[in-house]
Amino acid sequence: MSRTGSRHVLDNPALASLTGPHARFAERRGRVLRYPVDVSPWLAVPDDPDAGDWADLAALAGPGGEVPLPGFRGEVPAGWEITQRIEGVQFVDEGLAAAPDTEAVRLGPADVPEMLALVARTQPGPFERRTIELGTYLGIRRDGTLVAMAGERLHPPGWTEISAVCTDPAVRGQGLATRLILAVAHGIRERGETPFLHTSAANTGAIRLYESLGFGLRRRTAFLAARAPERDAVAVGA
Repeated sequence: MSRTGSRHVLDNPALASLTGPHARFAERRGRVLRYPVDVSPWLAVPDDPDAGDWADLAALAGPGGEVPLPGFRGEVPAGWEITQRIEGVQFVDEGLAAAPDTEAVRLGPADVPEMLALVARTQPGPFERRTIELGTYLGIRRDGTLVAMAGERLHPPGWTEISAVCTDPAVRGQGLATRLILAVAHGIRERGETPFLHTSAANTGAIRLYESLGFGLRRRTAFLAARAPERDAVAVGA
């Protein structure tokens, strides 16, 4: 973010996605937007939420409900409780050798059960039944079984996030994740957009891989979750 106050679309990528290329997914209450829960847990609040925004967020969450606040760095109001904080990093393409991969196949709705099973085995982060609708997902199969995949998630104007990068433990060390990242990045570049991604700041292995491929650190961020007040919240302007 610029010190003069102007913001880049990647400073609040969920908001830029849900008000831009992913507007068709947006569920809105006031100025708070979110993806359907079976698509993605990402939720977007304004850069500087006011009391009305917090009331709308509480109404979406329900009394005592928990909501994600990815990238939020401010203070939550009285009555709210931070329940999770994971320090994260955001990387952008600074010279990837993006290229298609002959073994990678495009995954579709019929592949979702296998994709969910791979996610359950590898825990790359949130992936829901309809996450595949967010963009292109590529996979590699061995003996007919899906053993690695990567795809697209957030879509701010001009940018696409690479996400759900995972490899079955039985075939790790073969470079499948690298190949899929570069193949997904190739598709993004072909649209005239720039790849970016997020990971935990503690995931040093992934960070080394991303840097070796040509990703550069753009900013440090945080992945938070917060619990709404137990009492009913009244949304301003709802």
